[in-house]
Amino acid sequence: MSDAVVRIATRASRLALWQARHVAGLLESAESGLAVELVEVSTEGDRDRVQRLDAMGGTGVFTREVQLAVLDGRADLAVHSLKDLPTEVVDGLLLASVPERGKSGDAVIVGRPVSAPVDADGGLEVLAIGSRVGTGSPRRQAQIRHRRPDLEVVGIRGNVETRLRKLEEDEYDAVVLAVAGLERLELGERITAVLDPDVVLPAVGQGALGLECRGDDAETIARLETIGDPATHRATAAERAMLSRLRAGCHAPVGVRTGEADGRLWLQGVVLDSEGTRRVAVRSEAEAATVDLAESLGLAVADELLAGGAAELISG
Repeated sequence: MSDAVVRIATRASRLALWQARHVAGLLESAESGLAVELVEVSTEGDRDRVQRLDAMGGTGVFTREVQLAVLDGRADLAVHSLKDLPTEVVDGLLLASVPERGKSGDAVIVGRPVSAPVDADGGLEVLAIGSRVGTGSPRRQAQIRHRRPDLEVVGIRGNVETRLRKLEEDEYDAVVLAVAGLERLELGERITAVLDPDVVLPAVGQGALGLECRGDDAETIARLETIGDPATHRATAAERAMLSRLRAGCHAPVGVRTGEADGRLWLQGVVLDSEGTRRVAVRSEAEAATVDLAESLGLAVADELLAGGAAELISG
């Protein structure tokens, strides 16, 4: 029986705390007697809820201070929404484990039902012509504009509860949020429609958690590996390798899907300009029994996207 204590650094939002407690439960189930403590950290993205994320530097605004808590010894590991974790490696830290992924898609929540929906359109048919749609994600904005140029797609900041309140106060006709976050907060009943992932491809790492620890902390690395999911780790490694090769941050108009079939990993990537008028898409597959092989697939897809003009679309 263990009498060890593990400290988890986490943001203090309801969703972040759910994620940290979920990981704590996995660790406690894997090691009898293990005690887990949460270390709450305030990040730049939490403190400034007004500026657009890209205006704040974009990458790392929800992760830097959490990572620092691990580096300076206040915590043993950090729990991140993997979609928020930059692909650049921080000296001294290791992405040691990725537990089983939740749902990776996006959902639309409307303020009022459409009286006469148009033909099926991957979930976007629940949005009336000309609707004002709130989403803080350039990826969602570009893909929705590409499919529905009639919509007024605008930015929105705040946590899940804040965004739903803004919808209720009629600042928006609809908002788009991650399915995983809504379900983790027991708000799944608010979903009007789940978007077809072929219409609006998810973000890199969406629905997954990234567990970081110090690279020289062998004991914590071993603990985290016991709760990781190899298939999720391979898939997200491919996605993150693609994003890294594209030199695109977490908030770029880049979408991705991955899956396994007949022992092979497939990856579909898409890059758009911010207005959704231009789009480059690539799909490829490969044998990917290891993280290294999965990353090679991600790099290959990125190279095809770059050959198709993706760099120009990302840079604007």
